[in-house]
Amino acid sequence: MGTFNPRVETLDPPPIPTVQAWAASYDGAQGPMIDLSQAVPGYPPHPDLLSWLAEAAGSRRYTGYGAIEGEPVLRQSLADHMTGLYGAPVEAANIHITSGANQAFMCMAMAVSGEGDAIALTRPFYFNQQTTLAMLGIRQVLVDCEPDNGFLPDIASVRQAVESGIKALALVSPNNPTGAVYPAGLLDEIFEICRSARVWLFVDETYRDFLPDGHVPHGLLSKSGWQDHLALIYSFSKSHCIPGHRLGAITASQAFVAQVAKIMDNLQICAPRAPQAAVARGLAELGEWRRQNRLEIATRVEAMRKAMAANPDWQIAAIGAYFAYVRHPFAEIASEKVAEQLALRAGILCLPGVYFGEGQERYLRFAFANADARTIAELKSRLAEFRIA
Repeated sequence: MGTFNPRVETLDPPPIPTVQAWAASYDGAQGPMIDLSQAVPGYPPHPDLLSWLAEAAGSRRYTGYGAIEGEPVLRQSLADHMTGLYGAPVEAANIHITSGANQAFMCMAMAVSGEGDAIALTRPFYFNQQTTLAMLGIRQVLVDCEPDNGFLPDIASVRQAVESGIKALALVSPNNPTGAVYPAGLLDEIFEICRSARVWLFVDETYRDFLPDGHVPHGLLSKSGWQDHLALIYSFSKSHCIPGHRLGAITASQAFVAQVAKIMDNLQICAPRAPQAAVARGLAELGEWRRQNRLEIATRVEAMRKAMAANPDWQIAAIGAYFAYVRHPFAEIASEKVAEQLALRAGILCLPGVYFGEGQERYLRFAFANADARTIAELKSRLAEFRIA
């Protein structure tokens, strides 16, 4: 047998299938499995969006090759949406549509760095970003996010990472896995550090649509010179309930978009055209529906708080958007063992903190958006009765 690329062969198995395999061994004794493992919308797409998807998929208009940068109608629709959200002008030329947010990150990393270069991630990190860098041969520098500070990036650690010679610093806010929402002032400070050092700042905003009404995530697009130091990631999967269609976007300078276009053109991994047409209409016409979904997620946040408050040994370290990062009470037991036992004995499926980096053994990630408030409330009794064999 021939050899495999060691950067791929030595990767850990994908986390979600590993955890879902535990569910197959659950005997159902505590009731139906409460699946909090994956960030999936727990409600259906809007009926109109489904109709638009069907219409576009059945049209010959979208069966041929399209623009590498994405459908003009979606690029313009997202530019208009962001201009309204941030109060700063964004043009269609600043937008590149990708096959999901993970592809966006991969292309951004490739655009600014190569083998042997370094990109900084926060710790805990989003595991798909970490494995992407590992496969590309890009070194990882970690910025600490301490529980005593709500898992926000430590500014001293940011400065140290930037001064080490990284090409970019990647942040996720609202964060995956912790749910922590980075304050606008903190993002401003980090941007200034990156700009002074001529380092790119990547901000993954996949979950920004689940912030409270009227909350503007940041003012980075109003900063002088943002085009030379900033690139944003967005995903339509969660806000429009279409993760199966894999649509993401990059917002950056025209020069940055041109670099991403080179990568995607050579790899021939462009985003599917028909869903882009449907989502362009969704952005423009389904604002109130998205708002109602945001309110629904807020009820699930409150349900999670109540369930954990009833079990004080299980402490919420951070919570927001789709996630709660929970400190489990078993100090001497690895988080992977705790998560496996929760699945097998309590019918609660979640991810162990160790999947998000070293030093996370006391934590579990609960992705609660996939369960309604009534289901989340069942955590109260199941955690109270839970014992590790």
